[in-house]
Amino acid sequence: MEKIISDQKTFFHSNATKPYAFRKGQLLRLKRMLKENEEALMDALRKDLHKSAFEAYATEIGILLHSLQHTLKHLKRWMAPRKTKRPLFLRFAKARVEKEPKGVVLIIGPYNYPLQLVVEPLIGAIAAGNTAIVKPSEFPQNTEKLLERLLNDTFDSRVVHTVTGGVETTQNLLREPFDHIFFTGSPRVGRIVYQAAAKQLIPVTLELGGKSPCIIDKSAKLEIAARRIVFGKFLNAGQTCIAPDYRLVDKPVKDGLVRHLKETLKKFHPDPAESMGRIINDKHFERIVSLIDEEKIVHSGEHDKDSRYIAPTILDDVTFEDAVMQEEIFGPLLPIITYEDLDETIETLKGKPTPLALYVFSEEKAVTRKVVGNVSFGNGAVNDTIYQVANPHLPFGGKGQSGLGHYHGKASFDTFSHQKSLIERSTRTDPAIAYPPYTKQKMSLVRKLMG
Repeated sequence: MEKIISDQKTFFHSNATKPYAFRKGQLLRLKRMLKENEEALMDALRKDLHKSAFEAYATEIGILLHSLQHTLKHLKRWMAPRKTKRPLFLRFAKARVEKEPKGVVLIIGPYNYPLQLVVEPLIGAIAAGNTAIVKPSEFPQNTEKLLERLLNDTFDSRVVHTVTGGVETTQNLLREPFDHIFFTGSPRVGRIVYQAAAKQLIPVTLELGGKSPCIIDKSAKLEIAARRIVFGKFLNAGQTCIAPDYRLVDKPVKDGLVRHLKETLKKFHPDPAESMGRIINDKHFERIVSLIDEEKIVHSGEHDKDSRYIAPTILDDVTFEDAVMQEEIFGPLLPIITYEDLDETIETLKGKPTPLALYVFSEEKAVTRKVVGNVSFGNGAVNDTIYQVANPHLPFGGKGQSGLGHYHGKASFDTFSHQKSLIERSTRTDPAIAYPPYTKQKMSLVRKLMG
């Protein structure tokens, strides 16, 4: 690994990665890799997480192809130096910002979207002119091994190299002198990555998670809200960092929402054992099952240990003290908390860790403005769930315990770039005011120019 990183640093310092043509060529290689291996990738995702072909394409392969298309379209403009204004006392100077790649970056991916959440930051790293070491999650073994082979066959190891392994591999990587670390995963591991990076003053991007609330106001269109909540919550068996973790429902519409949620689940998943994804491993299966309170189940609760299957489960009359509300669920459990006063609910949310996402369903603009304006969150949606992540024009990221930094589209390019600021002064004039001796007249002029 030291040899590979050293080779990447040497290659990077040769300036080979900086030209637009090189970056474009590497992105096209990546695009070709995804297209030519679409079936193999979908098969690996089915074996690891029981993802349907539609879900595997839409949330993993298709979203990456769209991101590549967007990046290739705008890359030349993103790379161009940006001229800036300058103050009066620098009127005879030009000012600009140049985008410089950071160097050799490390990308550590999670298990829930084992293709998308590795390749998406890689797109930004390549576009910005970096080289990269990629470490996929070891839990989805079929996707991990396939991704290792495909990326290492597609790229020169001096540009992109993929390594596999468990905790020890990650620990060894974190000792290396990278120029940026991009990590997606749990807050617990994110703290470990952050601490390791701090020892070498390595900048980091942390894409974490948390308990993302979904508020349903009494004015909401319940049938539409139910469809969009079921879609967002049970996508990938609930193993989505921006899934609506729990519902906060206005008391007058709670029973109606529960009814629509049940009806929607029957329509979307008439045979959930066939259509639903699977929990990644036994450890996480047992953790999620332990959060189910049998007395609060109003829909399903069925699960099977051998296949790591948990049916879409609705829990009603939940409180913030229940076990299911003490940690991010990351599974197909849908807890419902009833509220009577929106202002009190907002105050409650203010006292909790900043979630990665927040959702609000309401037909009243005053309600949505109140929620969005008073509750802090990383990203979110009004009358929808999940889809904000699919817009490459929106930066994606958390705040506090839900993350640090942003990516997607231009935000990815910016994350993996250093903004190098420059002024370029003319030598035609050289005003004496800046130089000693400093007289009262000079002081008076400086006050006028800078005051």
